Amino acid sequence: MKRIVLNLLIVVSLCMSGCQESERTLSGLCSKDFSKMISGKETGLYRLVNESGMEVCITNYGGRIVSVMVPDRNGNMQDVVLGFDNIDDYCRIQTDFGATIGRYANRISGGVFELDGQTYHLPVNNFGHCLHGGPEGWQYKVFDVLHYEDDSLTLGLVSPDGDSNFPGTVRVQVNFTLTEDNSIDISYKAATDKPTIINMTNHSYFNLSGNPSSPATDHVLYLNAESFTPVDSTFMTTGEILAVSGTPMDFTIPKTISEDIDKEYVQLANGRGYDHNWVLNTEGDSGILAASLFCPKSGIKLEVFTDEPGIQVYTGNFLDGTVKGKKGIIYGNRASVCLETQHYPDSPNKPQWPSVVLEPGETYTSSCTYRFSVAD
Repeated sequence: MKRIVLNLLIVVSLCMSGCQESERTLSGLCSKDFSKMISGKETGLYRLVNESGMEVCITNYGGRIVSVMVPDRNGNMQDVVLGFDNIDDYCRIQTDFGATIGRYANRISGGVFELDGQTYHLPVNNFGHCLHGGPEGWQYKVFDVLHYEDDSLTLGLVSPDGDSNFPGTVRVQVNFTLTEDNSIDISYKAATDKPTIINMTNHSYFNLSGNPSSPATDHVLYLNAESFTPVDSTFMTTGEILAVSGTPMDFTIPKTISEDIDKEYVQLANGRGYDHNWVLNTEGDSGILAASLFCPKSGIKLEVFTDEPGIQVYTGNFLDGTVKGKKGIIYGNRASVCLETQHYPDSPNKPQWPSVVLEPGETYTSSCTYRFSVAD
């Protein structure tokens, strides 16, 4: 009887959505549920596929990856990222699920930085700091669709001078390409008409089991990094770079996230788990493996390649069971792992770190590849 009632509910839900089963993506999404006019621009859902059957769905609202369907060790397709199945939830619930982050990924201390002798005050939205561009960052903007084909999508955005008090009119492009080796290649490009700062990333929340109702702390993480940038109790980098050796921050030998995440260690207390930037050993070479994540249950493995100097690992510590995502699944604490390639947090205020300044006539570029496979 329960099965009959469940099937009836599914049928009713499909009818109410106005979406035929044949119109749905492999991940179960309906393009009609992503159509909305926001600030005079139309949002939509864009589906990328390759010949091996992998599917990636992206919305131009915030340049967000909505779903990623990859095969597990048994050949069953699994959706391995968190998100919502309609545009209204993305607008109503402020999250960074799958988003293109800008102008500045991660935190700027006190929302203040100085550039060419002028002090800029940004809106603060996280423990007194400016996080991910502030409360009106690019994750809440509608990008223009510049190019779209079966395996590639290019989005564009013009961020005017003074946008969230950042200087300079910045024109940015983000390209997503799905390759035949089951990789999502993300490339960023930007230019400005006056000196500014920029630091972009993708904020996908990964759960490689395909079942985000369970924590991702059983995933095995590897980081090609022998040091990290510690934070204080407000999640702000202190300016130090510390060795990971002998600490719970050491992932140079792969280990499960759960192995050390709850140990007594000041950095884990400050981050409520892992929410830190690691200093990569790759020296900007995107051909060298920066990080990997593996789910023993599904056999799905994710490898990360980037030309950025750092990677932020965030283990979903602020997910608290109050957000209901795709298929009505409730996202509980530590239900995902974020692997955000980036320059270091608060670099504008730490001149000893790689610069994030973009000058007129220069082109900002950044790349990140998420490569999926199956492992034993």
